[in-house]
Amino acid sequence: MERAVISPSLNQNYLLCPSRAFSTRLHSFSSSTRNLSPPSSSSSIKLQHSSSSSSVLSSVINGGASFTRCNAVLSNSSSTEVSELADIDWDNIGFGLKPTDYMYVMKCNIDGEFSKGELQRFGNIEVSPSAGVLNYGQGLFEGLKAYRKEDGNNILLFRPEENANRMRNGAERMCMPAPSIEQFVEAVKETVLANKRWVPPPGKGSLYVRPLLMGTGAVLGLAPAPEYTFIIYVSPVGNYFKEGVAPINLIVENDFHRATPGGTGGVKTIGNYAAVLKAQSIAKAKGYSDVLYLDCVYKRFLEEVSSCNIFIVKDNVIATPEIKGTILPGITRKSIIDVARTQGFQVEERNVTVDELLEADEVFCTGTAVVVSPVGSVTYKGKRVSYGEGTFGTVSKQLYTVLTSLQMGLIEDNMNWTVNLS
Repeated sequence: MERAVISPSLNQNYLLCPSRAFSTRLHSFSSSTRNLSPPSSSSSIKLQHSSSSSSVLSSVINGGASFTRCNAVLSNSSSTEVSELADIDWDNIGFGLKPTDYMYVMKCNIDGEFSKGELQRFGNIEVSPSAGVLNYGQGLFEGLKAYRKEDGNNILLFRPEENANRMRNGAERMCMPAPSIEQFVEAVKETVLANKRWVPPPGKGSLYVRPLLMGTGAVLGLAPAPEYTFIIYVSPVGNYFKEGVAPINLIVENDFHRATPGGTGGVKTIGNYAAVLKAQSIAKAKGYSDVLYLDCVYKRFLEEVSSCNIFIVKDNVIATPEIKGTILPGITRKSIIDVARTQGFQVEERNVTVDELLEADEVFCTGTAVVVSPVGSVTYKGKRVSYGEGTFGTVSKQLYTVLTSLQMGLIEDNMNWTVNLS
């Protein structure tokens, strides 16, 4: 496949340019990166580390409070600098959009032939008011992360081919053409490297990567759009929930439902997420972190939280709702199941009832944004059940440690899940 175009006029310092909110016309790529002015340089950051990978893993599994943190120190020495970083408060980045430097854009017509993609300044896009995505919700998105390794230079992607596969499956359900796995992965690589200075220092967070596939062609009658646009943008992020890695508090929703059999609950289409906002807003107004949804037929089987999958632990056996069309096949979910089995745990994918949830020893959520989040309490029909003592349970802590150590390159990747970008 052809790689994304970056103008020869951009030297190695192009990664250091400030973000700009230029308007991008999706119907024309005439204003390509050849017109981008070279950025100015900025202070370099030296990354300092306080312990080795093995000691980090051992300390967390055996009761340490957290991963070793890395301190960012300004340095003017070219011999010691490992990477240029954006000038933001890396200790308080939270989970919200921070405009970065570049986004990736690639277009396709209805026959499925994608044009050569290119990097453009991150900014607004322009589409027709009759675009398929605006009128009929013909759109999908993905989410994955990039992590900076302890050396400060190398960056790891976590299972990008899984996201590519999931987007292709979702596109088939939504009558949309999709990038090939190779096109998707290469586009992600290009975008992350172009925004390398926004990848947080080790231990400070990750670079969230958001690929979008949208029907941007104009359409009035109900039909697939005649043109599609694939975009990737990125943002540095910290913890998804305001609680950080502290346990979250869920309320089981008995009236609203996230998905129905035969619907689109099993693909990452944009409409799935708008549908949960009402129940989520009500729950947050009452002090809960998020909502746990039940099946819409019997109203007794667990499905998922608004944006993540759910697991319970009882007598060291891990159970999670099976994937059967109404639950998103989470990549973190899949990874946690594999990690758990390699750690010797029995994992069951099956129907899980509310009663089992209320009697569980541990409960935790998984997702790209949340990674692994312990659940401190669940409220169902006014009854509140608490788990643990305000921290990770034994099982969830072990799984969190192994998974995040793999994602950040702290331990050897025997699963072949990470893609190294240097």
